[in-house]
Amino acid sequence: MSKKSLMWYSAIGHAYFHMFTAFYFVIVLSLELEWQLPYSELTELWSPGALLVGVFALVAGWLGDRWSASGMLAVYFIGMGLCSIVAGYADSPLTLLLALCGLGLFAAIYHPVGIPLVIRNSGAKQGRALAINGVFGSLGAAMAGVVTGFLADMGGSYLAFVLPGAIVAATGVMMTIGLASAKNRALRPSNAPNTVGQSPLAAANNHARTRRLPFLVLLFCLAAAGLIYHATQTAAPKVFEVRLVEGVEVGIKTVGYYVALIYGIAGLCQFIGGALADKYNLKLIYLCHFTAHGALLLFAAHAGGLYLVLALGIAVSLGASALPAENMLLARYTPSRHHGVAFGLKFVLFFASAPIGVLLVSGVHRMTGEFVWVFLTLVITAVIICLTALALPRNPPQPIRT
Repeated sequence: MSKKSLMWYSAIGHAYFHMFTAFYFVIVLSLELEWQLPYSELTELWSPGALLVGVFALVAGWLGDRWSASGMLAVYFIGMGLCSIVAGYADSPLTLLLALCGLGLFAAIYHPVGIPLVIRNSGAKQGRALAINGVFGSLGAAMAGVVTGFLADMGGSYLAFVLPGAIVAATGVMMTIGLASAKNRALRPSNAPNTVGQSPLAAANNHARTRRLPFLVLLFCLAAAGLIYHATQTAAPKVFEVRLVEGVEVGIKTVGYYVALIYGIAGLCQFIGGALADKYNLKLIYLCHFTAHGALLLFAAHAGGLYLVLALGIAVSLGASALPAENMLLARYTPSRHHGVAFGLKFVLFFASAPIGVLLVSGVHRMTGEFVWVFLTLVITAVIICLTALALPRNPPQPIRT
């Protein structure tokens, strides 16, 4: 399959990933009415699936490095789509729990194989390519709001699960046919070393010595950023439902529109983040993003109405626009032949924080009936990220291919 086709499938896969790992938080508003169960109980059904998104990422990355990144991407499409269809037919919390676990398992495949495909095939403009891919991811998060809200209003949780699932599974079938007809394995990076005057072994040893500590620092920051991302994504629909109009609960469709608005804006802001990452210091960009992010979450803790929409919209946009710099930093501290495993480890940590975020939101809501302490916890997390990121070298090394 051509490089251009792989990039397109990777971009589409990113949109699907963010839609399918976020749409349940809109669907759950419909399930509350259909099953007459508490919001906190239904929300927690996604916790095991969210955990699997992280846990299986390392295995998926290893398979992408050893077998085929493009083949794993096709498996991702088909498996995630089928599990969503099964979720639509669920008639009990246990059945839905199992379907969501399957969805999380297959969703884990995307980032360890999709992002390295972009990095390996993007040339000198990695920031721009990652930004475009990230825009598709934010588009998927926006679709989780507006499309899911529309489908849930039209046909309840059944339609909201089954129709998107069928489309994703069909995408996987199309990609499988394309791979078979091309009779081509996923593109692999060159093994030629970049370090002039050194043997490949010496370059690799130097790489390991100078990049190990920054790599570990980044992994800690990624795990903490995951908590902010997932807790915000989990809480946003319910926060909008109870705070957009004081004393009045708004409809699911309206909630979906506002969720779509903030994630749509975030997607466009990734172009800015990608351009900055190609031009300016990556560490400085990363620090500035999370400093501002924390300040906006502090404001959102007590905001309501359009002020809430504005605060969360800018905060989510900053988090999204930091991703090109974040992924470029991780790639700089990892040999390219291990990108699948490295990004798999990143998303093990990033999505292992997802159930913590879900439980944080459901637990705080159960105890207080509000979300103030959710946002304050995330502010503290943003401060910790900034303090930890100060340990990164000012100038990250150039990529090394080993």
